Amino acid sequence: PIGENVLEEALKKDLNVEFAAAITRNPSVYRGNPFAVEVAIGYGGNLDPKSSAHIVRLANKVPLLYEQSSCAITKALKQIAWRNYKVDKQNKMPFGPIIILIHVYSTWIPYTSESKEAIDAYPEISKEIRLALQDSLRKLGRFLSGRRRRFMEKQRQSLFEKYIPEVSDALAKVSE
Repeated sequence: PIGENVLEEALKKDLNVEFAAAITRNPSVYRGNPFAVEVAIGYGGNLDPKSSAHIVRLANKVPLLYEQSSCAITKALKQIAWRNYKVDKQNKMPFGPIIILIHVYSTWIPYTSESKEAIDAYPEISKEIRLALQDSLRKLGRFLSGRRRRFMEKQRQSLFEKYIPEVSDALAKVSE
């Protein structure tokens, strides 16, 4: 495993994101082979808000660069209800200033072909990826809700500050 702290620090240091969260799921088994999933999510900062999310797929710390559409990671990403976590979506994939790093590690990773470009979508692996994504997205959803709440409070306060002089003048006239 890479580790939650290392993943979060890497996102904060390299990409200067506002928010970073990482989850390491407990090991699970498919066809008698142990595996585990790590997910890290970064939001905001230097990421482009008008582009689709950056998806980084790793298998045993090696990037998976090709055959993205046939990979278990991409299929799990498409199953997520992004609106529930305050994340925009486009074509069933996340959209906005977000980066998602998914690392699957095992003694035997089931690749779709000999070229090791995509992970085969075994139900157990897809389930663990989806659960890890949902855990980290809940943290992101809380962060985004808090940020939106602070923005609304600031907007409400500025509205009151805008009318304070008028109210104080009216009260001064009434009290005379």
